Amino acid sequence: MSQKNETTILALALLLTVGIVGGGFWWFSNNGAKIGNNIVPNQEPGSNPSLQDRISFGEKSFSQGDISPVKKEGVQAIAAKSYDKAIANFTAALKLNRNDPETLIFLNNARIDSSKSYTIVASVPFGTDPNTSLEILRGIAQAQNQVNSSGGIKGVFLRVGIANDDDNPEIAKQIASTLVSNSEVLGVVGPNTSDSTLAAGTIYTSGQLVAISPTSTSVKISNFSRYVFRTVPSDFMAARSLANYMVRILQKKNAVVFFNSQSNYSQSLKSEFVSSVSLEGGQVASEFDLSRADFSAAKSLEQATKQGAEVLMLAANTETLDKALQVIQINQKKLTLLAGDDVYTAKTLEIGREQAVGMVVAVPWHIDSDPKSDFPQKSRQLWGGDVSWRSALSYDATVALIAALERNPTRAGVQQALVSSDFSATGASGTIRFLGSGDRNAPVQLVKIVPGSRSRTGYDFEPVR
Repeated sequence: MSQKNETTILALALLLTVGIVGGGFWWFSNNGAKIGNNIVPNQEPGSNPSLQDRISFGEKSFSQGDISPVKKEGVQAIAAKSYDKAIANFTAALKLNRNDPETLIFLNNARIDSSKSYTIVASVPFGTDPNTSLEILRGIAQAQNQVNSSGGIKGVFLRVGIANDDDNPEIAKQIASTLVSNSEVLGVVGPNTSDSTLAAGTIYTSGQLVAISPTSTSVKISNFSRYVFRTVPSDFMAARSLANYMVRILQKKNAVVFFNSQSNYSQSLKSEFVSSVSLEGGQVASEFDLSRADFSAAKSLEQATKQGAEVLMLAANTETLDKALQVIQINQKKLTLLAGDDVYTAKTLEIGREQAVGMVVAVPWHIDSDPKSDFPQKSRQLWGGDVSWRSALSYDATVALIAALERNPTRAGVQQALVSSDFSATGASGTIRFLGSGDRNAPVQLVKIVPGSRSRTGYDFEPVR
C-alpha cells in the first residue's frame, strides 16, 4: 500500500474517531460500568503529584470531570473527620453517579469512621489510565461493600485506600515503600501493569507485604516472589488459547505479530504466542515492533502479505493501542485478527468499528461466560451496567485478601494463608486458589467483536462458543 493511501485512510479514521468519541463521551461518562468510564484525573496536565498526594482513604479524590459538588463536600468532610457529614455527602453523590467506585469506597471508609478496621490499598494508574483504574476499583469496591454490609471480617470492617501509581514502575516502587512502612496496611491489590508489578514486587517482598495483581499477566511474574500473587492467568494461557484457535479452529498456520518491545506484558505475550503457534504446527513469519519511531502500519501489512500471512496477532499494550488500531483500519478485514487482553477496551470498539468485527481477543473473564455465577447480576445491580474482566479479577483479588484476613489478620498470616494448600475462596470467576508460583490456575475466555448494542458503540465483545 502506498504512503499516500495510508495517509488518506488514517486521516479518514481520525475524523471518524473524533466524531465517534465526541458523540459517545456523554454515554461513557455516565454509563462507564459497561467497559470503562471517562474520568479526568484531578491534576493539571504535566503535573507531578508528591507521594503524599498519591494516596487517599477519602481525604482527596483522584477524579474530577463530572465530579459533583456534593462529592467534593464529602471529600472535605472526611478529611476533617466529620464522618456523618461525609456519609451524607457520599450517599448523595452515589445517587448522582452510581457507577463511581471511588465514591463507594470513600463512603464505606467514612462509615468505619475511627473504629478498628483492617486496611488494604489499591495501586492503580489513575493519573495515566483512569478508565482502567475505575474498572479495577469497581471490583474492589464491590467486595468491600459486600463484606462490610454483612458485618465485616469477624466483626472488623475493611478499609480501602487508593494509591495513584500512574503505571510508572518507579512511582509504584515509591508507593510500595510507603505502604510497607505503614504497619496498618495488610495487603495490596495491584499494581496494574506487569512492569510496575515486577518493580514494586521487589519492595513488597523485602517488606513482607502481600500484593495481588488482578491484571499483570507477564510470565516473568510466575515464581517471582512468595509475596506477589495474581488472580489473572499468565500470558502463557492466553497465548496457548489464541494459537490453538488459530491453527485448529481457523485452520490457519501463518501469522505475524505486532508488539511493543518496551513492555514486559507485550513481549511476554508475543514470545508465548510464537512458541505456542510453533507447537501447534504453525509459524510466525515476522514480528513488528509498534514502539519503533519509524513504524508504518501500511508497510508492515504489505510485508506481512508478501510473506503469506493469514493472521495478524496484536500483542499491543495500552501505550501502543493507537498504532494497533491503525493496523486494524488499514488491514480492512483482509487478514484475520487476534489480540491480547489490552485490546479489550471501549476504544477498540469505538475506533475499530466494522474493521474490527470478527477479531478474537483472549481475556481472563467475560460477564456472560458462566451462567451459574451470581456475580454479573450483583454487579449490574450495584453499578447499573456490565463490568469488565478487570473488575471481576479485582473483585477476586480483594475476596482472596478478605479470606486470608479471616484466617489471620496479620501480614505474615495473610501470606501464609494464600500459600496454604487448603486455601480457597469463591470469586467472580470461580474458585480462587494459588499455585506455588503465585499464579492462579484459571482458564482464558476467547471473545469476538460483533455488531451489538450493549456497549452503545454499535459493537460488542461476545464469548466465542
